Amino acid sequence: MNKNDLIAEVSQETGLSKADAAKAVDSVFDSITRSLKAEQEVRLVGFGNFHVAKREASVGRNPRTGEEIQIPASKQPKFKAGKGLKDAIN
Repeated sequence: MNKNDLIAEVSQETGLSKADAAKAVDSVFDSITRSLKAEQEVRLVGFGNFHVAKREASVGRNPRTGEEIQIPASKQPKFKAGKGLKDAIN
């Protein structure tokens, strides 16, 4: 499922127009993104948790040349599925 499929599904389930459903989906994504940028965890009970993990700087190797390269520290978004989501899938 891609974003357009999700919008169509939300539109069908809620009776909203596709334009309104697109605004709702975009708003949810934007809210999650803003919270993660502020390094706040997003907890959706029964669905899962979004959080930011920090990766330390490290040294890697260019697989083509074997040359050492510096990999800078970064922040990575992470998602952990909740019990409700796991139960629904299984």
